[in-house]
Amino acid sequence: RHEIELTAWWFPPTLNAEAKHILSLLARHRLRTQLWVTGGGEPVRSTQEQAERVAREAGRIREIAAAAAALGCQVGLYNHGGWFGEPDNQLAIIEHLRREGLTNVGLVYNLHHGHDHLGQFPDLLRRMKPHLLALNLNGMNRDGDTKGEKILVLGSGNEDRRVLQTIRESGWSGPLGLLNHTDED
Repeated sequence: RHEIELTAWWFPPTLNAEAKHILSLLARHRLRTQLWVTGGGEPVRSTQEQAERVAREAGRIREIAAAAAALGCQVGLYNHGGWFGEPDNQLAIIEHLRREGLTNVGLVYNLHHGHDHLGQFPDLLRRMKPHLLALNLNGMNRDGDTKGEKILVLGSGNEDRRVLQTIRESGWSGPLGLLNHTDED
C-alpha cells in the first residue's frame, strides 16, 4: 500500500519457535520474501567429512526451505564466516538440495565476509551468479579483515574499483545491497 518492499528477513538457523513465528507473520500478511540464513563450523579435514557436512547442512536448510516454499518464499544462504560462509560450500549445499527438488534456495554474498575471496572474485562470481539472490557491497581493502578494515564505506577501499568492474562485466543485474556497519549517513 505504501510501496515498501520487504526484500529479505534475517532468519534463525533452524526451524525453531522464533522461525515458526516469523513464518506465521509472513503467511498472515501474504509476504513473499527471502529468508537469509547463516551457519558456521570449523574447516573439514577430509573429503568424507566434507560430504557429511554438506549433507547435514542440506538437511538443516531443507526444513527451512520446505516451509519457505509453502509460502512462496526463497531461502538465501548468507556467508557470515566459518565453513558455512564459504561460497563453494554453499554451492554444494544448493546443488544437494536441487537434486532433491528444492529450487527455492540461493545465496546472498556479502563482500565484507569475502576478504579471502578477492583474488578469485571474478571466477567465484561467475559460479555463484546462477544462484545469487543478492550481492551486498562495502568498501574493500585486500586483507582488510586482518587490519581492522573489514567494514569500509563503499568507494574508500583500494579494491572497490576492481570489484565493481568485475560485477559490471559479469552482467549481474540483480539486487545490490550497501552494507553500512559504520556511522556514515
